[in-house]
Amino acid sequence: MIRRILTRIGTSVLVLWGAVTVSFTALHLTPGNVVDVLIGSSIVTPEVRAQIIADYGLDAPLSVQYATYLGRVLRGDLGQSYQLHESVATAIGTQLGPSIQLAGAALLVAVTAATTLALLTARRKRWIRGLSSGLELIGVSIPTFWAAILLLTVFSFQLGWFPAVGDDSGASLVLPVIAVAIPITTMLTQMMRESLELTLEEPFVLTARSRGMSDLGVRLRHALRHALVPAVTLLGWVIGLLVGSMVAVEQIFSRQGLGQLTLTAVTGKDLPVVMGVVLVTAVLYVVVNILIDLLYLVIDPRLRSAA
Repeated sequence: MIRRILTRIGTSVLVLWGAVTVSFTALHLTPGNVVDVLIGSSIVTPEVRAQIIADYGLDAPLSVQYATYLGRVLRGDLGQSYQLHESVATAIGTQLGPSIQLAGAALLVAVTAATTLALLTARRKRWIRGLSSGLELIGVSIPTFWAAILLLTVFSFQLGWFPAVGDDSGASLVLPVIAVAIPITTMLTQMMRESLELTLEEPFVLTARSRGMSDLGVRLRHALRHALVPAVTLLGWVIGLLVGSMVAVEQIFSRQGLGQLTLTAVTGKDLPVVMGVVLVTAVLYVVVNILIDLLYLVIDPRLRSAA
């Protein structure tokens, strides 16, 4: 167990170190003077330029600059946004909450819907599975931004059921959550249904049925636990999909969040903010995957015994 924990910590540190190194390399490979790259389109005084050189150690050898940058990141100092006139940590911190709210709600909706659909369609009549597979193919093929525009047009502009923009109420969260959850739901449903169908053919399922357990009881108490393991594995990859989806969804629904901040930083060439978002995303990715490893132990008792 100790070796496993140390290995997981070591790989997490390597991922974060790689993200820091990539950010530093991108900063110095971007065409132009490093100071001008950090400033972007802003106009600053010579004193501010001198301060930037001192903060980043730009007058020192490249190895010293790397060590300086690494030390700043380890202290939680992600730099200064000269376009927003505030620190990168502050800019990200103010936008992180709405994005986590959107991502968490979308993930909850996707997992709940996928579990329900998989339980209802696994090893059912051919037309039921065919209908479900067709809807899943449509859902996974629709781009997130197109789904968001379609939901906005129908349920906001035509029916008026939900607000079109903003994030000041629970109702304004419904359509963005659905738009983000659609592709995740379809992928999870396909994987969970396939796992359920394989599990329902196992001998222990026949034993449970022979004891008089109902079909729903077998699916919920025995088969579902086995089907969740590959789905949980997919959740680690889904985090990257969530980040990409939020950029489009937050822009379409005029919501605050990391996606909106990232798009603004990229279009405005605010490189310190872009680098900060990359590092924060890497941290979130590591944390989520550690939680997934712990979730494996909760779902599958055999893994707890092996550990």
